[in-house]
Amino acid sequence: MKITGIETLRADAGWRMFSFLKVMTDSGTVGWSEFNESFGSAGLANVIDELGAALIGRDPRASEQIVAHLHVLTRQSRGGLNQQAIAAIENALLDLRGKDLGVPVYALFGGPVRTRIPTYWSHMSTYRIRNAALVGAPPLRNYDDVARHAEEIRKAGFKAMKTNIMAWDGAKLSSYGGGFGRNPGWPELNWSPEALRYTADTLAAVRAGAGPDLGVMLDTNFHFKTEGFRRIADTVAPYNLTWLEIDQHDAASLASIRAMAPCPIASCETLCGRRDFKPFFEAYAMDVPIIDVVWNGLGESVKIAAMAEVYEMNVAPHNFYGHLCSVISANLCAIVPNFRVMEIDIDSVSWRDEFFTTIPVVENGEFVMPTGPGWGIDINEAAVRARPPQG
Repeated sequence: MKITGIETLRADAGWRMFSFLKVMTDSGTVGWSEFNESFGSAGLANVIDELGAALIGRDPRASEQIVAHLHVLTRQSRGGLNQQAIAAIENALLDLRGKDLGVPVYALFGGPVRTRIPTYWSHMSTYRIRNAALVGAPPLRNYDDVARHAEEIRKAGFKAMKTNIMAWDGAKLSSYGGGFGRNPGWPELNWSPEALRYTADTLAAVRAGAGPDLGVMLDTNFHFKTEGFRRIADTVAPYNLTWLEIDQHDAASLASIRAMAPCPIASCETLCGRRDFKPFFEAYAMDVPIIDVVWNGLGESVKIAAMAEVYEMNVAPHNFYGHLCSVISANLCAIVPNFRVMEIDIDSVSWRDEFFTTIPVVENGEFVMPTGPGWGIDINEAAVRARPPQG
């Protein structure tokens, strides 16, 4: 089997794009992966296209060799878009390897430790505030609506949910996003009494609907500096969080927050490769390392998880993309022994299912691993091409 060509495809996913890589072979077998250009990765498809030239004529079953060669070619500019491009290529090659052998990808790594993956509902309320019409759900207009949404998730059988800080100005509910430039106060990212009040009111509403026993996570992204994250950690104490999620790129600062926080800390979803994770492990900076399998590739993600095991940490995947990404992330959860819980977006654009030949099954809050060869899911090219990105 030889690789004859690659192609990147993009589709409209409402407030973002879904992007896919197709690797073609002379046997007619096609390998697929999903990558993301709407998470600060503009131009990623171009990088994949450039690196893809090194694939032509290669045997895709030698995926480790190909990945190692791509790292050699990009060594002087390690990480970033290059790493994400290599990850997309690696994930498509793993699909080809599984299809060639007629087995699921997880069988290539010794078979699954688990076949039903506990999940948590991510972006609880967030999408319904900003994009309710695209989701096809009623908009959330106040904290009472947030509480009702949390109750809906609990009744659907989920054991945990994650939300973001929601701001109420007395007339309108909105997403708080200082770290993304959505609120006044950036680029300084200083905390404010209003931010602390929004945090408390959001969690009070979520906990009211979720009840006392369901897991609740709060994702604060890059919205504050260390001082602010410490104040947020004080604020969340009454709400019994499963974890407080923080994006920060200084391991010692994050470790200082973990040392005083009243709940576990999750972090590292924006890191690429073992070298980036290493100082965070050595500083014991978080309780739950979050690994983006789409950015790192499944092979590298398994190696990062193996490192985390040495430090007595269970890992969780960063997964808020399309269905193929969910399957790729679920393969990490199926393979590694030190697994915590899997993120998944239930809310998305109402046409998301059109892009995939198989729709993953989530039963009672658990993701059921596909059993077909490769990822067990392919891309509906006609549907993708019929919905080009809208800008």
